Amino acid sequence: MDAIKKLFAKKLMEIKAIKLQPNEPFTWASGWKSPIYTDNRKTLGYADVRSFVKLELCHLIQQYFPEAEAVAGVATGAIAQGALVADELGLPYAYVRPKPKDHGMGNQVEGELAKGTKVIVVEDLISTGGSSLKAVEALRQYGVEVIGMVASFTYGFPVAEQAFKDAGVQLITLSDYAAVLEQAAETGYISEEDKVVLAEWRKDPSNWKK
Repeated sequence: MDAIKKLFAKKLMEIKAIKLQPNEPFTWASGWKSPIYTDNRKTLGYADVRSFVKLELCHLIQQYFPEAEAVAGVATGAIAQGALVADELGLPYAYVRPKPKDHGMGNQVEGELAKGTKVIVVEDLISTGGSSLKAVEALRQYGVEVIGMVASFTYGFPVAEQAFKDAGVQLITLSDYAAVLEQAAETGYISEEDKVVLAEWRKDPSNWKK
């Protein structure tokens, strides 16, 4: 497993941006019961972790999407991360709202991107992929070329993987659910029995019951 994935998983758990509670599941906004809760916004409150995320996302872009000419963040979670990345790379930046504003200019893409620009999208968290891919579609309608997406974390749900494939978007992430489970088991944060429960949840989260 990629060392960076495990290292970032460790950092997320250390600052409690990721919480694992297989015996006391969380309830997501969707109504899903989940043994894990992730809040990547917490990384903004720790200078060392914030810098780590910025630099490693930049490394992913330089490695996988060197042709990127601009950066777009997905509101609201990745607005700050996207801006940090764009600043580090010295590229134009914009962010994408979930829907157009209902006043003013009615913008959904905030910022200035030249038509036809090759854009890399920055996201903080991938669950089903729905909101992330809506941002991609908004950018395409705006008139730029989305060349891929980088994100801090993904649950790796099959439904999300299929959605990205169908949309023709390559997704690269700093860490993922598998890395969290490995790191949590190695450090004794969860038991091997818990690891089995957590792995089962990821296969079919919408129907999972504890």
